[in-house]
Amino acid sequence: MLGNSSVIDKPAIKKLAKGAWLVVALLSVVGALNYIDRSMITTMRSSIVEDMPMTDGQFGLLTSVFLWVYGLLSPFAGFLADRFKRSRVIIVSLFVWSAVTWLTSYVTTFEGLLATRALMGISEACYIPAALALIVDYHRGSTRSLASGIHIAGIMIGQSLGFVGGWIAEKHEWTFAFYIFGIIGIAYSIILAFTLKDAPVEKADIPAGEEATKVRFLEAIKDLFSRRAFIYMLFFWGLMGIVGWMIMGWLPTYYKEQFNLSQGMAGLYATGYFYPASIVGLLLGGFLADRWSKNNPRARVMVPVIGLCIAAPCVFIAGNTAILPVAIVFFMIYGVTRTFTDANMMPILCLVADPRYRATGYGVLNMFATIIGGAGLYAGGLLRDADINLGMIYRSAAFILIICAFLLYLVKPGTAEKAEQ
Repeated sequence: MLGNSSVIDKPAIKKLAKGAWLVVALLSVVGALNYIDRSMITTMRSSIVEDMPMTDGQFGLLTSVFLWVYGLLSPFAGFLADRFKRSRVIIVSLFVWSAVTWLTSYVTTFEGLLATRALMGISEACYIPAALALIVDYHRGSTRSLASGIHIAGIMIGQSLGFVGGWIAEKHEWTFAFYIFGIIGIAYSIILAFTLKDAPVEKADIPAGEEATKVRFLEAIKDLFSRRAFIYMLFFWGLMGIVGWMIMGWLPTYYKEQFNLSQGMAGLYATGYFYPASIVGLLLGGFLADRWSKNNPRARVMVPVIGLCIAAPCVFIAGNTAILPVAIVFFMIYGVTRTFTDANMMPILCLVADPRYRATGYGVLNMFATIIGGAGLYAGGLLRDADINLGMIYRSAAFILIICAFLLYLVKPGTAEKAEQ
């Protein structure tokens, strides 16, 4: 059947597994909790420092240690989801990070707070690779990208709700936010224990003579890095991490300085318009890729490539205009088209990776993007110290987006995914 070119040119429609959309709905809530719990600490800085005196360097370390642990452990965390039941990994991850969130409400020293952030990095690293792998296990055909996009939209909603922590800290003690969200997460993990299941396993997922329990970490890494398309994806995702941190990390500062806005208004323009546009992009990018994939096996690659080719000039224009509405509109278009990539990243990985190593592969990509992206944000600061304006930084980001589009274009579907579609 693999030798039949018509199967490759026009993929067959796969029957959707029972409960596939329920899984997306359940995990979208988990994704939102994931980002609320990790990001709300940055919105309550004043309350924490007032209660627990620390330097700016120490407070910054609270975020850095989370990212370091989260990034470095992502490949092994993804492997756990390939080695064991994905649903169990997700439930345990949610329970542990929620328990750590709850425990944070009882911390009274900087050292204790630093330890809980590190523990949260360990437990949260296990979630996203497992969740996306479980979603694509359920959605094997023309719903895969939209399902992934909806889940990422849930994560993005969680990012946008990080301010809730700061709001609660103003009304109550800062510890109260950690207490509440910790309890909510623990309760939800119990609900998932009765509702979240692994997808039915098809024989095509496991090569002849192999068992799921035979998956080993080093073998998975060796297999992934033996594929040229995965190397392209690795560099692509790393560069996308740099662009993402450069643009979003400095966007409030750009609005404030370029248009003489107050800090509050700059923050509103940087997030109030950007997040809704990005959510639209996730849903649109997933929908378009799914529709096109019925006739073109490269659709999940080409939709993000086209999106990036639109996003690059938008960043260039928005980063070099003196007219505020123009900057807002073009950054919104960037937000829409750039997120075509996020909706399709795990589906693209399915094009090239052995089905047994999908979560491991995404974990490797996640690690690379986190580390390289953080370096990009730091590099942006160094450029600022060298009196290089943000317009120049955004022009550089636009150029990197074009490179990203080219790298992604080089990714070719593998025979395993052609058969699965």
